[in-house]
Amino acid sequence: MIDTHCHLTDPRLEAHLPDILNRAAAAGVSRIITIGTELNDDRRCVELCRGRENIRCVVGVHPNYVAPIDERDLAQLREIQADPSVVALGEMGLDYHYGKDTRIKQAAFFRFQLQLATEVNKPVVIHCREAVADCLAIMRDFPRVRAVFHSFTGTLAESEKIVDTGYFLGFTGIVTFKNAGELREVVRLTPVDRLFVETDGPYLSPEPMRRQKVNEPALVMHTARLVAEIKGLSVEELDAAMTRNVGQFFGWD
Repeated sequence: MIDTHCHLTDPRLEAHLPDILNRAAAAGVSRIITIGTELNDDRRCVELCRGRENIRCVVGVHPNYVAPIDERDLAQLREIQADPSVVALGEMGLDYHYGKDTRIKQAAFFRFQLQLATEVNKPVVIHCREAVADCLAIMRDFPRVRAVFHSFTGTLAESEKIVDTGYFLGFTGIVTFKNAGELREVVRLTPVDRLFVETDGPYLSPEPMRRQKVNEPALVMHTARLVAEIKGLSVEELDAAMTRNVGQFFGWD
């Protein structure tokens, strides 16, 4: 299985990285994609991938990190993304839950990164919270960009708009929560060739591990088992589908 979205450079994971990776391997998680949130973190992600063939990274500026960054500094992403360990740009997007005071700047950073993704022909990982309509409106100006809306928690109608546009949906441990009935229905109706499973570690530990406050790649198997059950697949069949999706979307075969 592949954990397509976690944050291995978060101190809660990076401080225990050898153990984290050993537990992932023991659980059957053979590959991991670690995600950057701002420029310094992006560089750490690239360094973390050095010498590790089973880890790739995504680099960009998260909408909740735009405030202290000068827009002119975004040009540094051109050099960072050129590293062969980088399989996509992100996570980028809009967050109207936490970022109410930075909406204009979020949109500007989002557009810059979508334009860069167009120029370098790389897919993007989207962080979208309470902003699906505005995200899709901006993305319409960049029709060549392939995208995954990670940790999707929106409505069924929103999921249909995203999938109908040709984008992917990423599902985290939230889908295992008892009150996530509508989200499980979204999983049921999302084509298997348009979805990913992910942890978003160190956040969002799945059931039955919610008491483990620090989520990690090994725990993606709990989400994968439930998603496979919802889709009427074996875990092995879902694993094969995720491998195909990662190859198609991220170009990581």
